[in-house]
Amino acid sequence: VQLQASGGGLVQPGGSLTLSCTASVERTFSTYVVGWFRQAPGKEREFVARISWGGGSIIYSDSVQDRFTISRDNAKNTVSLQMNNLKPEDTAVHYCAATKEISGTTRRQGYEYWGQGTLVTVSS
Repeated sequence: VQLQASGGGLVQPGGSLTLSCTASVERTFSTYVVGWFRQAPGKEREFVARISWGGGSIIYSDSVQDRFTISRDNAKNTVSLQMNNLKPEDTAVHYCAATKEISGTTRRQGYEYWGQGTLVTVSS
């Protein structure tokens, strides 16, 4: 499966952005767990959020809980990440990733497929 992340850009603190992850797979997108990760300059890639196959199980990192919302539309092969109340520390390249199994999906090692990343910059 190939993943395409989009929607990044420059936003002021307190603003909002919606990232999209679109998969190039037919009829089987609902068999993949999808996660979002981010990597700031000079830092390790960190977990942001993940959503299960049908969307019934969602996990967020503590740093984005109550500000970000992950959702999916399996008919459109898309997972979205709505980001509200953005902070300068949210500045990073954001990546989406996919895997078949749900165990270990809060760690980057839990995913086999990765998109190319989209840059989010939060600055005034």
